[in-house]
Amino acid sequence: MKRFATAVWQGTGKEGKGHLSTQSTTLDKTQYSFSSRFENGVGTNPEELAAAAHAGCFTMKLSFVLNAAGFTADTLETRCDITLEDGTITESHLNVKATVPGINEEQFAAAVADAKANCPISKLYHTNITHEAALS
Repeated sequence: MKRFATAVWQGTGKEGKGHLSTQSTTLDKTQYSFSSRFENGVGTNPEELAAAAHAGCFTMKLSFVLNAAGFTADTLETRCDITLEDGTITESHLNVKATVPGINEEQFAAAVADAKANCPISKLYHTNITHEAALS
């Protein structure tokens, strides 16, 4: 399987502007710029997209891990915070809240650790990956 996205940029790094499109068209000429990346401008940015990718991948992997252990989650909600410092992504922090009938804390912690280590995006990122996990 291969997927693709396209970035188009015009102008300088600070004053220029660009747009992103994805194969699925979920992003279709979605604006990004210096201000959407480093300030609070309208549009997306690479770190926000990296956070979405990691949150989505981890959450899906966690669902698979839970299913393999005999559990089905009612809900899994993951927030991912990407930290960019001095031009380097230094951390991806996952915070998952879950409702999983019948599971205990130890089983859940093991499933979270497995998903964190083995989701394809975690394997892609060469950074510190941390997490918090809570059952409700």
